[in-house]
Amino acid sequence: MTTEFDDIRPYTDEEIPSAMSRIASSQMLPLLASYVCPEQSLDAVRQMLLSFKSIHDFQLGIMYHVNEQIIANSITAFTYGGTEHIEKDRPYLLVSNHRDIMLDASLLQNLLVDLGLETSQITFGANLMMNPLVVDIGKSNKMFRVERPGGSIKDFYKSSLHLSAYIRHAVCDQHESVWIAQRNGRTKDGNDQTDQGIIKMFCMSRQEDKIAALSELNILPVAVSYEWESCDILKAIELYESQKVKYIKKPGEDLNSILTGILQPKGRVHFEFCPMVTADELAVYNECTNNDYHKQVAHLIDNRIHRAYRLWPNNYIAHDMLYGQQRFRDQYTEAERLAFEKHLSKLDNYDSDLEVLRDLLLGIYANPVENKIKVNSEEL
Repeated sequence: MTTEFDDIRPYTDEEIPSAMSRIASSQMLPLLASYVCPEQSLDAVRQMLLSFKSIHDFQLGIMYHVNEQIIANSITAFTYGGTEHIEKDRPYLLVSNHRDIMLDASLLQNLLVDLGLETSQITFGANLMMNPLVVDIGKSNKMFRVERPGGSIKDFYKSSLHLSAYIRHAVCDQHESVWIAQRNGRTKDGNDQTDQGIIKMFCMSRQEDKIAALSELNILPVAVSYEWESCDILKAIELYESQKVKYIKKPGEDLNSILTGILQPKGRVHFEFCPMVTADELAVYNECTNNDYHKQVAHLIDNRIHRAYRLWPNNYIAHDMLYGQQRFRDQYTEAERLAFEKHLSKLDNYDSDLEVLRDLLLGIYANPVENKIKVNSEEL
C-alpha cells in the first residue's frame, strides 16, 4: 500500500525480510560481520540476518550488539540520568545536541532498550545515504530520510513541510518517539545551539496553532556528553580551514568521520534526559511573533541542554588553558592535565598556524563550560 511518506519513512516489518536478504548477499557483509560478530562464522551471520522478520529482530539482533561493541571497545563508562522525566507510554520528540554523526542517536537506542522503552525513529541525512547497503541498514533501524538545505527555496520549503508532517505523524499518530539533532550537521566548536529553523519546521505542519504545534510533539531535550570529543582533531581542522575559505567536504569525509567516531577512544559518555517542554511554558510566548516564538523555544531547549551537559576534567582544563587562568584548578588532577596536553600535541603533525589551531581545539572543550556558566547566571 502506497502512503504519502513512502519517500522518507523507515521500513515496515513486512519489508524487513527483503532488506535482510539484500544485506546478507552484500559484498560488504564479510567486513561488517568481522566487526559486529567476530566470534561467529560468516555463514552463521548470514543465516541470522535471514531469520529476522521484524525491525525489533534486527535492532536487538544486530544494532544493539554493534553498540555494545562500541561501548566495550571505546568507552570507559556509559551513564545516564534524568529518567524521571520520561513516561513509559508517552512518545517524545527527542531533540539532542549533536556531536557524532552516528553515535548520538545510536547509543541512545541501547539506553532506551535498557530502560525498557521502545526505540525511537531516527533522522537520517540524505547526504549519508551513500549506497543501497547503508540505506537498507538505516531504514531497517527506524531511520528516515531528511533532505539537507540546497537547491531552490521552493523545493526546500516543500521538503521541510513534508518532514514536519512526517514527524507529527510518527509522534501523534504512530505514537513512536523520534530523535532529531538540534541543528543541521554536528556542532563543530562545542557550542551546542538549537537552530530556530528546526523549531519553525516543527510548526509548519500545524500552522493554525503554534502552541499546540509544539506541545503535541512532547519535545524532550537530550544532552549527550563525551569526555573525549568525537573527531575533535578533524573538527578543529575544519574550523581552521573554514576561516579562510568556504569549507567544502572532501569525498569520503562523512564516512571517515563515522569510522573515526566509532573507533576513537571516547572515555566517559553520559546521556541526560531533560524536562519536557510543556504547553504552559510555551503559552508564555503566545503573543510573540512567529519568528520570535521559534527563537524563544530554541533558547529554552538550549538552556536545558547546557544545564544538563556533563562537564569532564577535559572541559575545565581546556577552559583554564584557553583563558590563561587557574579558575577550575580544583576540577582536575595533574595527571589529567598532562593527558590532555599530550592529546593537544597531536596538532603538531599539521602544517597550519599551530596557535590558532590549538585555540580552536581548546574551544571545542571550553565552550560547554562557558554555556554552563551563562545558563547558571541567567537563573540568578
